[in-house]
Amino acid sequence: MLAPMAGGPSTVELAAAVADGGMVPFLAGAYLAPDRLRADLVALRERTSEPFGVNVFAPSPDLPSMRQDALAYAASLAPWAAAAGVELGTPRYDDDAFAAKVDLLVEAAPALVSFAFGWPPAEVVTRLQAVGTEVWVTVNEPSEVEWAETLGVDGLVAQGWEAGGHRGGPVDTGAVQLGVAELVAAVTARTTLPVLAAGGVMTGGDAAALLRAGAGAVALGTAFLGCPEAGTAPVHRHALTHRRGTTVTRALTGRSARALVTTWTELFTEAAPAAYPHVHHVTAPLRAHGKATGEAELVHLWAGTGHERLRTLPAAELARLLLDELAQDKSR
Repeated sequence: MLAPMAGGPSTVELAAAVADGGMVPFLAGAYLAPDRLRADLVALRERTSEPFGVNVFAPSPDLPSMRQDALAYAASLAPWAAAAGVELGTPRYDDDAFAAKVDLLVEAAPALVSFAFGWPPAEVVTRLQAVGTEVWVTVNEPSEVEWAETLGVDGLVAQGWEAGGHRGGPVDTGAVQLGVAELVAAVTARTTLPVLAAGGVMTGGDAAALLRAGAGAVALGTAFLGCPEAGTAPVHRHALTHRRGTTVTRALTGRSARALVTTWTELFTEAAPAAYPHVHHVTAPLRAHGKATGEAELVHLWAGTGHERLRTLPAAELARLLLDELAQDKSR
């Protein structure tokens, strides 16, 4: 499967091309206004009759301390932002139009809907299942499995420590977590639900290893960031093949996420609080400035640990290559 990559890389063109190549794509619904998500769903259905999934962020907790923690972090960032000529944003809470997106997805009834960050209320799960949509939630810890089963979901996304971008599970511990192979083994030992493995997968051989470990399917995200159909920013594309080393940090958004190492991650990781989306709104203007000007040190350069093996191919061609590699591995 093509993993959802919110914030730009996930596009209708990328999803359609991956479907043409024989894989199942996910659209990223996070950060999109409901009207934009609706338009993307219509456009994708015009491009392909193949099944696809949609990923959205379920609301995270809004703790009383988060705004103050984000303000304190903003104060530490302020001189750096001023040097770039950027005014930082104001910390605030929002739920990414969750209710409106749920209504839209119930109406659109895609094959799959997956949730990250928080988990959906049980009535949301029931509404989606009633229209024939499978509901999946993201786990980072084996201990979250029973919680998911109680919720009545259809499958689990087991996101290993190698994964690029945000940690998608319901609790952002900030601690080092299991790698994807270990996580898949631990999760499948606790449930009979289907498991989608994600994290550090760049080749068909990587995917085959996770299928042997017990996963029912495998998602690839970073592997597609270099495709021409992806909405990856030029500064991000360049960094993926010219930088080494990733780190998991809250410095960019207030939620743990794996990114390429930058001056920002090195200077501010220790100071950054667990305060999403408050910090996300504080840093958004600075990150947008970095993207627009090509200043990589100011950009959230999400990347999985396998980014150095990136292959910059058209998406359909890459999808077919991955499936060929998978088939070759299975035939050995």
